[in-house]
Amino acid sequence: MKFLRFYILYRLQIIIALVILGILAHLYLDPVTAWICYILAIFSLVFYFGMGTMRLVQEAVTEGDVDKAMMYLNKIKFPRLLYKPIRSGYYMLQSNLSMASNDLNKAEESIRKSLKIKSKIVGDMEGANLMQLGFIELKKGNTKQARTHLMEAIKAGIPDKDSLAATHLQLCNIEAQRMQYKIAKQHFKKAKDLKPKNEEIVSQLKSLEKQIARMPG
Repeated sequence: MKFLRFYILYRLQIIIALVILGILAHLYLDPVTAWICYILAIFSLVFYFGMGTMRLVQEAVTEGDVDKAMMYLNKIKFPRLLYKPIRSGYYMLQSNLSMASNDLNKAEESIRKSLKIKSKIVGDMEGANLMQLGFIELKKGNTKQARTHLMEAIKAGIPDKDSLAATHLQLCNIEAQRMQYKIAKQHFKKAKDLKPKNEEIVSQLKSLEKQIARMPG
C-alpha cells in the first residue's frame, strides 16, 4: 500500500526516471530493456493524466481527513484529461469538499461540471449529482430550484437508501413550508420506509414525527 501511494504521488518523477533509464539502456545495454522502460513510462503517463491522485483523494475522504483530501485533489492539474467516470467523481468530490468549507459557489460550479459529463458509467451518478445540487441550492436559500433538483434526483435514481431518505426529508420540509401538507407526509413516509441507518437522518425522522402527526391533510 505504501508503494502504491508513493507511485501515485511521484508518478511524474517515475516517468522521467523510466525515460532516462530507457535512453541509457539503449546506449549501454540492449533495446529490449530500453523498450520495457519506455512501455512502463507510457502506461504511467496514461495513468498520470487519466486517473491522477483520485484513489488517494477517496481514501482521505473515507478517513474523514478533509485537508489531506483537498491536498491530493489539488495535485490533479489537468482534470479535463481524466477518464470520464473519474472526472465526474473528481468534480463531485471537489463539490463535497467545497461544501465542507462553506464555499457554496465553488461547490455548485463543480457539481454542474460533473453533471455535464455524459457516459454510460457516469449516468449512474446523475441522481447523486442532482441531489448534491439540490442540497447546495437549499444552503443558498434557493428553495424553488432545490425542490426541482431533488425531484429530478429521485427520478434519475439515488444509489443508497440513506441519501434517498435524506432527499425525501428535505422535500418533506420544503413541501411543509409550501403548506402542501399531504405531499410533505408522503415524503416523510417514504423516508421512514427506507429505514435509514445514518444517525443524523434517524434523529431528523424522530424530531419530525410529532410535527407530521399534527399536520392537516
